[in-house]
Order: sequence, then structure tokens, then C-alpha cells
Amino acid sequence: MATGRRLALGIAVLAAICVAGGWALSAPEKPEPAELPPGDVVAGERLFWAAGCASCHAAPQASGDAMLELAGGVELESEFGTFVAPNISTDPNHGIGGWSVSDFANAVRRGVSPDGRHYYPAFPYTSYSRMSDEDVADLFAFMQTLPAVASDAPGHQVSFPFSVRRGVGLWKRLYLNDEPQVAIAGASEEVVRGQYLVEALGHCGECHTPRAMTGGLETDRWLGGRPNITPGGDIADWSEEDIAAYLETGFTPDFDSAGGRMAAVVRNMARLPAEDREAIAAYLKAVPAVDE
Repeated sequence: MATGRRLALGIAVLAAICVAGGWALSAPEKPEPAELPPGDVVAGERLFWAAGCASCHAAPQASGDAMLELAGGVELESEFGTFVAPNISTDPNHGIGGWSVSDFANAVRRGVSPDGRHYYPAFPYTSYSRMSDEDVADLFAFMQTLPAVASDAPGHQVSFPFSVRRGVGLWKRLYLNDEPQVAIAGASEEVVRGQYLVEALGHCGECHTPRAMTGGLETDRWLGGRPNITPGGDIADWSEEDIAAYLETGFTPDFDSAGGRMAAVVRNMARLPAEDREAIAAYLKAVPAVDE
């Protein structure tokens, strides 16, 4: 009996240590600086479209000025539940109107709310983590000029255990970093610009890279999902000019057109300068091929 009690006590102590360790390791981190450089509104508008903010946070099928009303509500379905994009308008009660630029930086690059909670990675901070201080400040400056919308988006529809946000902290330790996804030897300035647009702002890998059972990206197959947009995949026969034209018009070289969520991406990309679309195309032709 004594041996059994000692064993039970040992198991209980070990379990307590594991729980305490998991609690410590899953704690939200807020390492962002208290001050970022002053933001530039004009530069921030370009970043707003490159980052696709309206695609998730404006009303579905919104157009014109309505694309700047960021009330949220778009549903993102996954095997972990349905996540709903929140209100990120300038309303201080329903949106982010009461945030500082440092709050914003922590959210977009670390996935941490101003009150210290983890955001679910349906918010692509695993890509935005690569954004520069200047770009974070510029994007925030532009978003401060957008209209306030006084309404709340519906809550997420997530079941246990995924409803326990603290567990996201452990997930972040596996998948959150600010390193480039691929190394491209001898990359030109255009390719480097394209890499930043694709890997950070455009967060293209969030949809185009296969995911592990844990929901993290399988980076050894970077951009090799469905569709595969590497030189070994669905757009292998497209030229850089074809890719750039598709991002502007939505038409493929075979005169098919973009549909689904890609149609919204094209609406954003069409607002960028031509050199940004050309840089994206150059990068996509330079990444390692993932064979079908």
C-alpha cells in the first residue's frame, strides 16, 4: 500500500510539474517596443491592400468605400472550428480605436491582444511577424483614418480543447518566428521585395502551403499546396508576365478567371503598383519547386 501511495504521489507531482511548465511556456509574450517610428498614411494605404485586411474584415462582396468599413464577420472554416474575423474599425468600443501603435504591433506580429490574450492563428500573424517596424507603424496610421463601425462581429465557434486559448501559446513556440520561409541564393532586389510581399504582407503561404495535423505550415512544401504555386505546380507554365497580369485582372493565360477567396485577393492586388505585382511574380518563379 505504501508503495502504491508513493507511486500515486509521484504521478501527481509529475502531473503538477507538467501543468505548471505548460502554463509557463504558453504565456502570451509582449516584447514589442513602447514606441515605433511615426507612421505614414500614404504608405500605409499601400500596405493595407498588400496585407489583404479588407478581405476578412470588410463585409463579403463589399466594394468601393464599403471595403474600408472593417466591421468583421467573415467566417473562416477549419477542422478546428469556425473563426470569425473581428471588428477592427476605429470604433473605440467595438473595434481597435482605443489601441496604441504598440498594441497593434503586438497583435499583428505576436498574436497577443492588448489585454494579454492569445489570438487564434486564423489571424495570420505567423506571416505578419515578418513585417518591419516602419510598415507596422504605416499600416496603423492608415487604419486610424478609416471609419468607425459600432457593431460587434459574432464570436468564434470553437469546441474544447481548441476553445482553451492558452494552448495557442504552445503552438506559437512551434510555428511563430520572423525568419524567411525559403532561402534564395543570389536573389535580386525585385525577388527580395517579392519575398517580403508574399511571405509577410500577402501571407500567401497561409492558403497555398499544406498544413500538418497541428495546423502549422509544412514549410518543406512551401507554396506547394492546392493550388501549388511553385515552379513545379499549377502555374509552372506561366511566365512572370502571366502571373503579374493575373494578379491585376484575375484572368489566367487560358482566359479562366479567379474565383472564391482568390477573387478578393486579386481585388487587393490590383490596387498595388505594377512593380509590386511584378516582384511577386519574380519571387514565385524563384522559389524551390514542389513537384505535384
